Amino acid sequence: MKLSSLRLQLLAWVVLPLAALVTVNLWTSQRNALATADLVTDRMLLGSARAIAEQVTMTDGVLSATIPPAAIEMFDTGDRDSVYYQVRTAEGRLLTGYPDLPEASKPPNTEATYRGRQLRLLTFGQAVVGAGEDSPITVIVGVTLAGHDAMERRLWFAAFAQQLALVAIAGLFVLLGLHRGLAPLIRLRDAVRSPDRSDLDPVEVPGAQSEIRPLIDALNAYMARVRAQMAAQRRFIANAAHQLRTPLALLSTQASYALRETVPDARHEALVALQGSSGRLARLAEQLLTLSRAEPGSRRPRADRIDLTEAARQVLETHAPTAVSRNIDLGLEETGPVPVIGDGTMLREMIVNLVDNALRYSAPGGSVTVQLAAIDGEARLTVTDTGPGIPVGEREHVFERFYRIAGTTEEGSGLGLAIVREVVENAGGRVILGDGAAGGLIVEVRLLLADS
Repeated sequence: MKLSSLRLQLLAWVVLPLAALVTVNLWTSQRNALATADLVTDRMLLGSARAIAEQVTMTDGVLSATIPPAAIEMFDTGDRDSVYYQVRTAEGRLLTGYPDLPEASKPPNTEATYRGRQLRLLTFGQAVVGAGEDSPITVIVGVTLAGHDAMERRLWFAAFAQQLALVAIAGLFVLLGLHRGLAPLIRLRDAVRSPDRSDLDPVEVPGAQSEIRPLIDALNAYMARVRAQMAAQRRFIANAAHQLRTPLALLSTQASYALRETVPDARHEALVALQGSSGRLARLAEQLLTLSRAEPGSRRPRADRIDLTEAARQVLETHAPTAVSRNIDLGLEETGPVPVIGDGTMLREMIVNLVDNALRYSAPGGSVTVQLAAIDGEARLTVTDTGPGIPVGEREHVFERFYRIAGTTEEGSGLGLAIVREVVENAGGRVILGDGAAGGLIVEVRLLLADS
């Protein structure tokens, strides 16, 4: 049966090994009880044999043996044991006792069956002064095992009761300890499930042990990430609604104007403007979605092996018509593959935004150059344009979403570099802005090279 309760599992881990130890201890106790019963019985047999031997005397040249009552009564323990004895001379002549009583096979003591009953026997020899060739005499005393077995049981049951009480007391203290030890977990559960909690504020559990504190910290860190993701979603929705409102209103106005216009040339001009606005709106929506996907935690992390050189070549082929239409020299400088590990889709989108920004802000007749290189274990992607550049004081702000430098006349959403930074930081890299040698802007992206 699977234990789903932590309390039961901890109790089992404590009590079951303890019960196993108790089992071994009980087996040892049974062996000790048997050894104790054997020792006590043998001492009684020895005492009885000595008492009988001391009563063997030589009187008027006749060797005689008298059985003292004490030698028999010492076995009267209330268990109704039978006592058998035998006294004989060195030559084997029976002086008194049971003639067919067996001798201990392994002197001085042994067990044997006599008259259908199991006996414990002891053989004792003693010299008798003046007995001549009859000396030494041999005394054999045997007793049935009722008292012996009763003593063994009493000793073993006493040990069993002690061990059982030990397990019960240990289990009780373990339960009490678990109740107190798990109390912070119960309080943590109640704090999380409390109906008064309507937000994701950190949970505090006073008195929590050091082993539980990492769980509380991990839970609070997780809720902090959830709060950040929810805030990012709310921010994205608010930004999207704000940024889309103006283009949609412009589209509506241009469409209404085109519908009212009756002059063909004017209507065509209005439709061209409408087409341009819809394209810019589509690009804005695409960037908003890209930014949403670039948010940490918004999608499962991927570890694609991407060749930045090949990705850059594909992006430049896509943007070549735009460069040609604006008379901009769009070039690629590379010396071979530059492999990195990351989200392939987002890394390609990062290159798209860098090239798109460079083309957008470069004047007709200018140039945009994309360079790829592997230097000191880093992949370096550099995009150089001949645009107006970015003042040093503005370079940190341009990575903010929807931020646009005052006085900028080029159309844009202010999302390009924000997307670049999100993607690069998620891939464990960094972005550096600098001035071109002939003016313009240099954007350098550095990522770790993939192992070859």
